[in-house]
Parts: sequence; C-alpha cells; structure tokens
Amino acid sequence: MVRTPLTPEERERGERLGRLLREARGGRSMAEVAASSGISAETLRKIETGRAPTPAFFTVAALARSLGLSMDELVYRCGLVRT
Repeated sequence: MVRTPLTPEERERGERLGRLLREARGGRSMAEVAASSGISAETLRKIETGRAPTPAFFTVAALARSLGLSMDELVYRCGLVRT
C-alpha cells in the first residue's frame, strides 16, 4: 500500500501534537507515560518529535487519558478544528 505524502499543514499539526504531549508529560518519564498508555516508548518518542505526525486515534486517546488531557483540548490546541 502506498501512503499519500503528508501536506505541510498535516506535518505542522503533528508537530503541535508532539509539543503538547511533551509539555503535558512534564517531569514524567517517556517510559512511564508510554507504559501507562499501553504503547512503546519509541512510539511516544516518534509522536513527540513529529516523526509520527498522524498517530492512530486510540493511541492519542490513550495518551490523553494518561496525561489528564481532554480530547476536546487536544483537538482545539492542535488546530484540528477551525474556529
């Protein structure tokens, strides 16, 4: 399966998501947050650095729950909905 290249806007949105998650993680270790979310630390690292700009919905939901973020807040702050 060939994946369609991401647009610059999609890449920027992924970078915003990564920054938001990194900020929300604060002093918690990447391994701790990843384990509590049911994902690998490498997957979290890729999301936080923007190397995985379009993570699966359930991955984002698990991270949000682990970090105490609402999905509404993530959607708004990552620019997924235009105001």
